[in-house]
Amino acid sequence: MNRETSRDPQRMPFIDALKAVGSQLIVLHHLAFYGPMSDRAYELVPGMIDWLYGNARIAVQVFLVVGGFLAARSLAPEGRLRTATPLALLSRRYLKLVIPYLAAIGIAIVCAAVARSWMDHDSIPDAPTAAQFAAHALLLHGVLNIDSLSAGVWYVAIDFQLFALLLALLWLGQHFAGTHHGSSRQNQEKVIGAALVAALAAASLYVFNLDADWDDWGIYFFGAYGLGALTYWLSARPRALLWLAALAALVGMALVVEFRSRIAVALTVALALGIARHTGGLENWPGKGIGGALASYFGKISYSVFLLNFPVALVINAAFSRLGIDDPALNIGGMIIAWIACNIAGALFFHFVESRTREWQERISQPVSAVFRLIVR
Repeated sequence: MNRETSRDPQRMPFIDALKAVGSQLIVLHHLAFYGPMSDRAYELVPGMIDWLYGNARIAVQVFLVVGGFLAARSLAPEGRLRTATPLALLSRRYLKLVIPYLAAIGIAIVCAAVARSWMDHDSIPDAPTAAQFAAHALLLHGVLNIDSLSAGVWYVAIDFQLFALLLALLWLGQHFAGTHHGSSRQNQEKVIGAALVAALAAASLYVFNLDADWDDWGIYFFGAYGLGALTYWLSARPRALLWLAALAALVGMALVVEFRSRIAVALTVALALGIARHTGGLENWPGKGIGGALASYFGKISYSVFLLNFPVALVINAAFSRLGIDDPALNIGGMIIAWIACNIAGALFFHFVESRTREWQERISQPVSAVFRLIVR
């Protein structure tokens, strides 16, 4: 039996564990970065606040690499695009991301209004305009340089761009393949598609990721995302470890050109995924005990926790400010309370909103698909 299908193919505990850790680090980064509680707590734990402020955000690389890995698994598990309707796939991806995202934006708007009534702080977003909300709904707020309505929502737009880029490259792989039929054409599609993904990933690593002016565009992050996709395909090949070593060499040379800790983390995550898939650890680690159950659950709710953590933490920061709590130890306690509250809110949001996305998606997928077809005509 294939090790990858020996357990539920929809759940991969190792990926759940990565997402669980990554999401918690992002929450803690936001707690250190935004709001007055971390400023007051800094007096007692400056080293921890500095690390969370400056380094924990690199955990986003986990989601970039895992996103590419899972997108390759979904779009082209054998290396060739397995759909004849890429626009329908793109519209479904948009809906999957945007339905819970817009609900979270609505919550963030309400929470920001509450926070504004309780404190004056530069971390509080202004009341939204109609144009600002529309830009967020269309995932264009970053490229249009429009102020975000919540922290971290730039990532949702980038995730959509990256998925669209990967889908386009695989589609080009189909259309650049020769006129052969059967297995010969399929092999050409696999080779051309993977080559295009590798080429764009290299361009990102060696050119675009070196210029922060590109960080509102998916191509800036495609090095990590493409690394995840390539890892998925290469880890299933004969002599997989040699292929992964070659991929590591490509990324390693980019780090020689200019060392970036975020790219080093992306490479580490990709290699961990590749080795885990090759050895069967993708489905078998961290196991079925309490640790595995927690990793599975927190991985499952990670997107909801990501969407809700900023508005929830903002309200708790505002409450502490309104109560005039200045003691550093109490503000450390407030940050812990906010961290717990963010996870509780994320869990509730997952069960009442995100888990129902498929149901709502089916209701509106046809009109959205029609809009996508009109846009690309």
